[in-house]
Amino acid sequence: MIKNMTRSKAIIILIVLVLALAGITYVDIAGVDASGRGSASDIKLGLDLAGGVSITYQVVGEEEPSPTDMADTISKLQQRVWNYSTEAVVYQEGADRINIEIPGVSDANAILQELGRPGALYFIKQTGSDGTDNYTSQLVMTQDGGYGYEHSLNRSLEEIIADGGVVLEGTDVMDAEATTRTDNMQNQQIVVVLTLNEEGTAKFEEATREAYNGGVNSKSIAIYYDGNFVSVPTVSAVISDGSAQISGSKNFEEAEKLASTIRIGGLSLELEELHSKVVGAQLGVDAIETSLKAGAIGLVIVIVFMIAVYFISGLAASLALGMYVAMIVMLLNGFDMTLTLSGIAGIILSIGMAVDANVIIFARIREELATGKTVKSSMQIGFDKALSAIIDGNITTLIAAAVLWILGPGTVKGFAQTLALGIVLSMFTALVLTKLIMSALYTLGLKDAKWYGIGKEHKPLNILKHRKWFFGISTALIVAGFVVMGVFMGTTGDALNLSLEFKGGTATTVTFGESKTLEQVNSEIVPYVEEITGSGVQIQTVQGSNEIIFKSDSLDKDQREQLNQIFREQFGVTAEIGSETISSTISDEMTRDTIVAVIVAIVCMLIYIRIRFSDIRFGASGVMALLHDVLVVLAFYAAARVSVSNTFIACMLTIVGYSINATIVIFDRVRENMAEMGKKESLEDVLNRSITQTLSRSIFTSLTTFIMVAVLYILGVTSIRDFALPLMVGILCGAYSSVCLAGPIWYVLRRKFPPKAKA
Repeated sequence: MIKNMTRSKAIIILIVLVLALAGITYVDIAGVDASGRGSASDIKLGLDLAGGVSITYQVVGEEEPSPTDMADTISKLQQRVWNYSTEAVVYQEGADRINIEIPGVSDANAILQELGRPGALYFIKQTGSDGTDNYTSQLVMTQDGGYGYEHSLNRSLEEIIADGGVVLEGTDVMDAEATTRTDNMQNQQIVVVLTLNEEGTAKFEEATREAYNGGVNSKSIAIYYDGNFVSVPTVSAVISDGSAQISGSKNFEEAEKLASTIRIGGLSLELEELHSKVVGAQLGVDAIETSLKAGAIGLVIVIVFMIAVYFISGLAASLALGMYVAMIVMLLNGFDMTLTLSGIAGIILSIGMAVDANVIIFARIREELATGKTVKSSMQIGFDKALSAIIDGNITTLIAAAVLWILGPGTVKGFAQTLALGIVLSMFTALVLTKLIMSALYTLGLKDAKWYGIGKEHKPLNILKHRKWFFGISTALIVAGFVVMGVFMGTTGDALNLSLEFKGGTATTVTFGESKTLEQVNSEIVPYVEEITGSGVQIQTVQGSNEIIFKSDSLDKDQREQLNQIFREQFGVTAEIGSETISSTISDEMTRDTIVAVIVAIVCMLIYIRIRFSDIRFGASGVMALLHDVLVVLAFYAAARVSVSNTFIACMLTIVGYSINATIVIFDRVRENMAEMGKKESLEDVLNRSITQTLSRSIFTSLTTFIMVAVLYILGVTSIRDFALPLMVGILCGAYSSVCLAGPIWYVLRRKFPPKAKA
């Protein structure tokens, strides 16, 4: 708390904050230059919100590729395109095609030029079997005024291959990584390290032995990719361990580019571009507009609620919350993040946690005012006492975000990035800006305790008394969920209503005689398509054409013919209608990586709680309550047949972060009350009192976050509703489990496994 603040300083602080808010908001709206760079409209958006570039590759060769080779190629391509965006997706189309969709870009030619032709990498000997050079090097002046070598083939690649001049192919390279190494002179050197497979190791040892020639007139081995020389290093030793390094890069970026080129050239299959196009948003052009409108309305309702409940404190929190929203928009631009529906989930969660931090502080201030302390003293003590709960709750969620960011697949990384950014920013606004604004308002004369609210002593609710009922209800819900999933598994073959992202389907490409907006397609055409497919339909427009892509569940021959007949008879389509089977965009590997990341995140949270609370029972009960929320929401997905799409992962992760944060706040109060408990007070009394003291916080925080998501559900398009509805269930479930389950589970564990008596 700022002590002895003068009126002039308070006025200056408020003016600076208001001007800062206005300035950042102006930048968010208008940008930093005439082109609008840096504005909210300049934020990179994912395929679901804004579309991007779609590139289709065809496998080179007459034979149909094996499923193993296709899966391996898709996996490696996915790693490569994540350099453009963590939200980029790669999936199989038909038997021998691979489709790449990269959000936030619109220049397909630039992407194709940089990406090159996958799987076209060769390591070529300097000389052929007849002693003539396979390639020549010429010293030329570079664009920056320096000198470098230009290389060219002396014969065709086919002739070199036939002559045995190709030492290795890209498939012999398992990995390529840019790094720094210390040479014999203890100097740092930027190198690209290649890791070869067993067959490649043997071939490369023979080739480097021949090229090195005992160190006399060593020759080079050129790396040739997609018709160009990317590196022509001279062999300086016989390499027999399958690990080679290439030096000579000017900087780390150049080395990373070379490593990336070698990786994409080392795919299991060689691909050639079939076609590329710019596709529209998967959720429709109005998805962003309705989401922004819903966010603004929800934020206004939350601000009105905060002021109505907490008066001056609520006003300070509202100003800080406004600053939070303005700053997060600016930082999304600054960190060049790609915003998707999953990212919006992370922002919603962090807004809820920003409100939560303020609610914890204000509840503490009211408690101190109820004891007769002055407003100034109550504010100081309130912030101090709330600090541990805020830090523990936010750091626990931040740990989860960090683990998901490091270990999770691309789509999860986007969620983790926005969540981590939001958490850090929400802690700053709550602990710094709210405190600063309240100090300034107090100094300006708002010193009456009635403007801050005086807490009332509530009789402790006997939550523990009804724990068996709570345990029974929760168990019944979870069991019912598994029963429902079992029934659907037996009748439909799918326990959950899996979307295209998880199980693949059919892509039908239709060229209409006249241009149609996505909204027209949704209202006029989609009902006919859904009647035939029997499932939801995902639509994409193609920029600069009348082409529309309809993605649905897998269709048999009769369904495809019915669909073609509808397009021709009802909508006058005369052009050829294309139909291809497409694989899932969320691979088994991505799902596995997500599950591993979540498990590691939970373990890390458990360790942190154990260290902070010195009692593993707190962590165990928190995780059990968290798992309860996930299973209940999963049961809701099954029973309500809500579409399980890529937002399902974001929804579940949001619930995990939200639930553990709410539980930590209650546990923090339990820890504090246990340290102060009297001899006549039992553990049951302490727990009931702690839950009661934090009940208003649990209700208000859940309510404000619920409002944000509910408005999103009411105003959002269908896909957004499929995301918002289970999230609302998760918020309610999280509040219930934190209040009614986490504490009682801890109490039972404490009774079953009492701590060892201190000596």
